[in-house]
Amino acid sequence: MRAKPSISIKPFSLAWTALTDWQAITATGEESKSYLQGQVTCDVVQLNPFHSTLGAHCDAKGRMWSLFRLFHHHEGYALWQHKSAIDTALQEIKKYSVFSKVDLAISTQVSIGIFGEDAQDFIDSITDGGGDVRCCYAHGSAIKIDAQRWLLLIDATEQKELEKELQNAQQIEPELWDYFDLIQGIPRVTAPHQNSHIPQTLNLQALSGISFEKGCYTGQETVARAKYRGTNKKVMRLLQGQAMNNNTYTFEREVGENWRSAGEAIAQYQAPNGDALALIVLNKDIEFETRFKLSGDSDNYWTLVDLPYNLEE
Repeated sequence: MRAKPSISIKPFSLAWTALTDWQAITATGEESKSYLQGQVTCDVVQLNPFHSTLGAHCDAKGRMWSLFRLFHHHEGYALWQHKSAIDTALQEIKKYSVFSKVDLAISTQVSIGIFGEDAQDFIDSITDGGGDVRCCYAHGSAIKIDAQRWLLLIDATEQKELEKELQNAQQIEPELWDYFDLIQGIPRVTAPHQNSHIPQTLNLQALSGISFEKGCYTGQETVARAKYRGTNKKVMRLLQGQAMNNNTYTFEREVGENWRSAGEAIAQYQAPNGDALALIVLNKDIEFETRFKLSGDSDNYWTLVDLPYNLEE
């Protein structure tokens, strides 16, 4: 029987953290919708103002410059993504913007994560209306990520007001955002992995981040070929084990009596007791019983655990 992730986090009613490793690219202007539609994997035209979607921006060969959460935001759109890759991501996605009435820029707004069983009630208290994407304060947005997690993208000057509203909430470490992303199999593209993977390699099709019905966009031929001709031979998997430090995890896998390089983690989380999780790209046909270890660590074996979605479809 396949294993489920066994690392557990103590539940909390309401908690928050500053997500300083995350930032947004904003797209404004009367042709922002059509411009993005011709650049990214998700369907911008069909995205209504009350929902968000994952998506990617690729080069002509289908390799990702960025992987983001897209949503309507302050008279335009926000492409929220990992900060380490955002400078190159902006440079690449605005490459043809001179021909369109669109303004693309890195947002100066801050990202705040809201967690817990009472997260929904708290968001209801500071926003008007329903939906998974809402206006928040003067120029901000509140975006529902899952049942107990919301993202706030707001002005830095509004953070103090928000913290007053959260004075009875627990402030937690930002690494818990990574934990929830990992157990839900939500990938990210950081600077070391830019221009390395096609969207299906990071399971974006299983997370509704690719539209196969929309019109042309950069890299579409490769993405479509991976779906209809089965050319993609790699997928992202979830590993669980023990780690002694927070350095970037580099893995080896067991092959018979030998060990071979298995690559570097896409994302990782380490609990205070050393229990750890990592998302890593592996061959699609790898056996689930394969053992792994961190390079240089011969004492702790890692194993594959289930993701919450089906990669066989």
